[in-house]
Amino acid sequence: RVGDREFAQISETFRRRLEHLGDSVVSERGSLRVADAAVPAVQELIGEDVSLEATARWHESINRLDSLADWTPQKPDALDATLRDYQLDGYRWLARLSQWGVGAVLADDMGLGKTVQALGVLIDRAEAGPALVVAPTSVGENWVRETQRFAPGLTAKLYRDCDREEVIKTAGPGDLIVVSYQLVQRDAKRFASRPWHTLVLDEAQFIKNAQTKTSQAVRKIDANWRIGLSGTPLENHLGELWSLFRTLSPGLLGSWDRFRNRFADPIERHKDNERRQSLARLVRPFILRRTKDNVLTELPSRTEVTLQAELSKAERKLYEDTRMAALAELSGVGADEKAGQQRIRTLAWLTRLRQLACHPRLVDKSWKKNSAKLDLLMELIEELREGEHRALVFSQFVKHLTVIRESLDEQGIEYQYLDGATPAKERQRRVDAFQAGDGELFLISLKAGGTGLNLTAADYVIHLDPWWNPAVEDQATDRAHRIGKERPVTVYRLVAEGTIEEQILQLHADKRQLVAGVLDGTDRAAKMGTEDLIKLIKEGASG
Repeated sequence: RVGDREFAQISETFRRRLEHLGDSVVSERGSLRVADAAVPAVQELIGEDVSLEATARWHESINRLDSLADWTPQKPDALDATLRDYQLDGYRWLARLSQWGVGAVLADDMGLGKTVQALGVLIDRAEAGPALVVAPTSVGENWVRETQRFAPGLTAKLYRDCDREEVIKTAGPGDLIVVSYQLVQRDAKRFASRPWHTLVLDEAQFIKNAQTKTSQAVRKIDANWRIGLSGTPLENHLGELWSLFRTLSPGLLGSWDRFRNRFADPIERHKDNERRQSLARLVRPFILRRTKDNVLTELPSRTEVTLQAELSKAERKLYEDTRMAALAELSGVGADEKAGQQRIRTLAWLTRLRQLACHPRLVDKSWKKNSAKLDLLMELIEELREGEHRALVFSQFVKHLTVIRESLDEQGIEYQYLDGATPAKERQRRVDAFQAGDGELFLISLKAGGTGLNLTAADYVIHLDPWWNPAVEDQATDRAHRIGKERPVTVYRLVAEGTIEEQILQLHADKRQLVAGVLDGTDRAAKMGTEDLIKLIKEGASG
């Protein structure tokens, strides 16, 4: 439409150009705005056949891009590391984005050396001002050690171990201040009180929910350039991707309402392949993702095995009684109950069923018998000990790990242990002890130890219960399967037969497709609704 009852006929090719242009240009208060990151896409779509009136900022961006086209930076002399080819490519990609001034996500698989690639560009930027690295508590000390090892010209300081106010005030060129997400949230005003030349968000999926106080605190930080490091930039749904880019490259994906209407709903609800391809085209220049299979021929093989635990009659009865009670309660929901309340109750029942699939004592403290899964685990551990193997044992339930510790203590089996309550320094001491040979097993709660730990002394990984998202499990597995590893790694998943755990494993394929759909241009998946969750309970039965 070009006027009242007037239309112009345009070609399908031009219509597609306009559609793609609409993905990159945001309408705001009667004018059209283009994020810095979208400039090359818009320039390409406009083409040579359209005359354009634009601000001086637009022309500056174009000139800067032209100057970077043939620029191939070399590894900084001050980076004391031999980079693999893909790591050098990653450093160069970051260096070009740094010069351009546009934020992005280095999304290599866990264990491929994202930290050393980031240190290269931090060295390049050091003279112009201080850098702030926000990372999970478990990773903070690792950043300090890696900086001392690979970039000794930089001064890394752990925020929690110093005069906090003074270290922020006096941070200058060459300084690298490392802080946890929790402390950034708590001291948000302090971190926002001064400009930072570079902001690095390690394990950037920590800000995947834009509404959390942590995400809000990070967005308030005044940074000249921002990058995220994450092996899992997209775990569950597209809102996470929007939240990430809202912080790292503001404006690229527009407002949440615009993003939801233009991308999230069509892709997740209606399986719109064209919209998925358009989103992939928009964000792919700003997400660099390499998988181990693609770049590491020297990494040892990884074998994955699912072991089925057959519940005893007593366990089965308790599980089925609970499942039927859940269905009875959830099907009797009154019309006046809010959807959010129903979802909370549904998730509570799901958690109870998942715990029963592990060990009845997680739900019923009076349970005196063993569990099928514990028996299976102890058999497996005995086999591993006979072969002089060492294993990481993950569970998302700390109570489950407590039950297992009792069995290990009874049999005199030595192990290390780590959960969310373990202090940061003690975490590192236990990691170092395990790496040095102290302990046949390392018991780790999935959320506390799924990221940032280097545990290559283990050649087996045991997942005691499937997590909703396979990306979280993969991160945990990669504590052992990473650079520096020489022996093959075997991953065991223990699954209670005829329970909700089997449904969760089936969900894993959908989750992987969502990640691939945006990062690599293949299929999709959606966030699960409450009805889908209730369906899991209905289907989570034997036979």
